[in-house]
Amino acid sequence: MAHEKRHDYHIIDPSLWPFMGAVSGFTMLAGTVLWMHDYTPAFALLGLAGVLYTMIVWWADVVGEAIGGDHTPVVRIGLRMGFILFIMSEIMFFSAWFWTFFKHAIFPMGEISGVEVLPAVWPPVGVVTFDAWDLPLINTLVLLLSGCTVTWAHHALIEGKRPALIWGLICTVALGALFTIFQAYEYSHAEFAFTGGIYGSSFFMATGFHGFHVLIGTIFLAVCLFRSAKGHFTPTQHIGFEAAAWYWHFVDVVWLFLFGAVYIWGG
Repeated sequence: MAHEKRHDYHIIDPSLWPFMGAVSGFTMLAGTVLWMHDYTPAFALLGLAGVLYTMIVWWADVVGEAIGGDHTPVVRIGLRMGFILFIMSEIMFFSAWFWTFFKHAIFPMGEISGVEVLPAVWPPVGVVTFDAWDLPLINTLVLLLSGCTVTWAHHALIEGKRPALIWGLICTVALGALFTIFQAYEYSHAEFAFTGGIYGSSFFMATGFHGFHVLIGTIFLAVCLFRSAKGHFTPTQHIGFEAAAWYWHFVDVVWLFLFGAVYIWGG
């Protein structure tokens, strides 16, 4: 009786994964710095492998806890709040790239002559920007459509329609992959480089990090697709799917701001 659980919280067992994740993350960071100073990339790749392995096994444990009934209503509230805070941190992350883009677009700085900064224009002279109404518009429609399909999948899950849930996720994952392919094609035809000036740096950092988030979200949803096929989600308990759907909608909204600010207004 002394060991009987008398509360709704989930007290996790001691785990090696936090320590392993910290060591792997430090190894990846230190190895990347060494790589940038012309040392071997082996340490960076070793750290990356450790981080990826930690993510897989740790999240697998979380999935096992959910299947085992450890995610009580109280625990699910905590998981939701934690993911909301994570998305808020992501908003702050992208705010930095928008900040630098708007700063240089509104107050472009030219060459410095003595104590005077010469006038400049935005985009800088010689920079050939993308046509916002060409491939960027298609990518915008792709992401908006993927937001509709993930919402379709969510409603199907709530209504207990598993075939519709699976097809909705298949469509969303396919559209996410299509966005990544189109963006890679766009980058390959860019007439400016990352190191070619402030426009290229701002453009590739903002849109590139967003593309990386699309890739992560696509993997996130692919895992949900696999779990849906296994019957892990129920109409009343599907925190993993909710987190993936929230993340995907966040990615959609960020792209709308990027499309409007970087491609249309800033181009």
